[in-house]
Amino acid sequence: MWQLAVRMAGHRVTALIAVACAVLGGAVLVTATGVLAESGLRSQLPPGRLAGADVVVSADQEYHPAGDLPIALPERRRVPARLAGELAALPGVTAAVADVGFPAAVLDADGGVVPAGSSGGPSAGLSPGPEAAGHGWSSVQLAVGARVEGTAPGPGEVAVDGATARAAGARIGDRIRIVAAGRPAAGYRLTAVVDGAGILFADPVARRLSGAGSTADLIALRTGPGASDEVAAAARERLRGSGLVVTTGDDRGDVESPGAGASRSLLILLSGSLAGVVLLITGFVTASALAVAVAGQRRDLALMRAVGATPRQIRRLAATQGTVVAAVALVPGVALGYLVAGRFRDLLVGREVLPDALPLTVSPLPAVAAVVLLAGAVQVSARGAAWRASRMPATEAVAESRAEPRTASKVRTRCGLALIAGATAISAGPLLNRTPLGATATSLAGILGAIGLALAGPALVRVLGDAAARRLRPSASAPTWLAVSNVRGYAMRLSGVVSALAMAVVFVLTYTYAQTTVLTATADDVRAGTLAQQRLTAPDLGGLPVGALEAVRGTRGVRAAAPVGTTTVVWPYRQFGEPEVESATAMILTPDAGGVLDLDVTQGALDKLTGATIAVSADAAGTRGAGLGRRVRLVLGDGAEVTARVVAVYERGLGFGPVVLSHDLAAGHTTTALDQSLLARTDGGDAARRALAATVAAYPGLLLEPTGSADAADLNEAPPEVWINLAVIVVLLGYLLLSIANKLVATTAQRRGEIAVLRLGGTTPRQILAMMRREAAIIGTAAIATGVLLSAIPLALLGIGFLDRPWPAGPGWLLPALAALVAGTAFLTVELPARRALRTPPAEALSIRE
Repeated sequence: MWQLAVRMAGHRVTALIAVACAVLGGAVLVTATGVLAESGLRSQLPPGRLAGADVVVSADQEYHPAGDLPIALPERRRVPARLAGELAALPGVTAAVADVGFPAAVLDADGGVVPAGSSGGPSAGLSPGPEAAGHGWSSVQLAVGARVEGTAPGPGEVAVDGATARAAGARIGDRIRIVAAGRPAAGYRLTAVVDGAGILFADPVARRLSGAGSTADLIALRTGPGASDEVAAAARERLRGSGLVVTTGDDRGDVESPGAGASRSLLILLSGSLAGVVLLITGFVTASALAVAVAGQRRDLALMRAVGATPRQIRRLAATQGTVVAAVALVPGVALGYLVAGRFRDLLVGREVLPDALPLTVSPLPAVAAVVLLAGAVQVSARGAAWRASRMPATEAVAESRAEPRTASKVRTRCGLALIAGATAISAGPLLNRTPLGATATSLAGILGAIGLALAGPALVRVLGDAAARRLRPSASAPTWLAVSNVRGYAMRLSGVVSALAMAVVFVLTYTYAQTTVLTATADDVRAGTLAQQRLTAPDLGGLPVGALEAVRGTRGVRAAAPVGTTTVVWPYRQFGEPEVESATAMILTPDAGGVLDLDVTQGALDKLTGATIAVSADAAGTRGAGLGRRVRLVLGDGAEVTARVVAVYERGLGFGPVVLSHDLAAGHTTTALDQSLLARTDGGDAARRALAATVAAYPGLLLEPTGSADAADLNEAPPEVWINLAVIVVLLGYLLLSIANKLVATTAQRRGEIAVLRLGGTTPRQILAMMRREAAIIGTAAIATGVLLSAIPLALLGIGFLDRPWPAGPGWLLPALAALVAGTAFLTVELPARRALRTPPAEALSIRE
């Protein structure tokens, strides 16, 4: 069977190249998606500052819902500091450090902030930034191979890393100014330079500045040679039932930077969202290419049936032939998949979605998954394509091998129409759920509709071909008559090409416009809900300095000012009687936030945001049963479980998130305990703006920018996930068009015999080219028209749901550009093979089995 399959493949090279390209592209996409998924589950950050700690004790930075994957908690959870003394007594422990981290930044001689994380030492590139740059001197024990110059700092003294000292122009013995934990800049004498250590204070000073009290960020243990495993086991036994985690080896990196480690969950979500689309498109393209290849062998298969081959042998032969081609394409496809995953990681790092220090996990598992999935897809698709030829009586199979079936399968047509109807129903998602999750229904509806078109296409094309033939004028040219006749007689062949091109149109339109519509609606929410004209931030300080709020409120011309922060919450709830858990970004507001923000509150009021209270969006209130006055259980970003009362329900959830925490509720549950930004509403005059700028200038590291300076509807200012999705669209579109182009080339090449018969009947090469061009025009026009029609209802409902108008938001040039691309693909992939076929003499062409 294998030898026969290989020999048959040698006579159908063009058609099988299309199959190979489909499998190769599918292997690239599936492997890359698998690498991202595995990296999200298994990748580890380098230990950074904790490289010298053999064993680390910390709080669990994950929330573990029943029956689901753990959810990362980005806010630092703390441990009792007394554990350092208890664990130091364990056999094999040589040192125990109760480490604390807090915001700190060094000022240069001009009062500017020296950027954190610029050290060239062992921890280069791994510094957590200004949010946790400050530490106690005892943490110097964790620095492996670090060069220490000078002596330990005492009260009023400090040690910094070499790069920071050079940037500040300071030497040992000099006095430098430091902003620590949001306090006003204070002078410290520099007593030591320690490479890669951050900013080190005397331990009592560090504990006072951090506000940690009797807690610590983590307990780091140094052990004797070869004793780390025994110490880790003893520590786990000692801490059994406490909820604390003992880590060694590569797991230490996540303990050092819990916020950065939480970004791994994005890889899991991203790969999960990509997997469905990738598998749908890969399966569709592979099945379509195999259908063309098997259709070109109908005569061979029919003759084999006539000489006694069983239906099972015919299907097995088709599957074996597909497997042979797939085996050739899988190896380079898998290799390219790993390269594409690496480039995708670079994109995520460049858009600051992933930390640069987080590597990809490279293992054979994604390759094995790609091979298994694509081999299975090839087997199923090839057997399905050969099903009809294998089941027909031998005489009928031989007769039908000369032409397509005259009537399409009723079951296939009904399934296709049902799928289109179901896709239309799914597209109502944005009307029911005005969230990014609801917008995904638009893209899914488009893809399902395109698959439905592929199933119902032959019947629809034949109906349209018959209608065109009846309306065709007798004066029409011969090429036009021939083109219309081919549409009627080869509806199966034509519909396969049209549906593939239509899928490309639907995919690009629905996915792109879903992104831009949600982006525009979010920008509209933010723009309409932001009353403040100015925003103050302090990114180089790790948070706003203490006293900035009062100073801004006291500035002439400022009418209202309020701090605004963000954190992460985990929201367990019940939906349709089943438990659900969702992680969401939450704003942190004070009761006076109404002076700078208008969330379009419909129930309750924001001025009641005191104590254990929250406000929720109308969508969240409806889907999670969190109406006004209800009590809601939440898990805050540091894992603390709280019960809060809903005091307000607002409409602008798309722009401001599903939940707002009161400042009191979030206090003590964020890593830095500092406000992240400050919104100020002025009287709008230039005098107020200048006065506010003067106030800001008095605080080193404080930045002032207009709230309208970053328009969220502008792609240059779009969130990173938008760029990621657009990159995915480009990659998948390239895969679709390449596969479609190969399919069209193969389909045209298989018509050599048909072209030869026309030439022998007196048709000139010019007329044949004219006929082929008209067919290409029909293909392109039909693909664009059906793609637009399949996209119209989902996009109209998307626009109504998000923008209160029956059309989406996005670039107007997209449809014309896409139409030109599709038309060009159809024209070139028909024109070039047709010209090649015309170069072969008719008699010779009839003898070529291709």
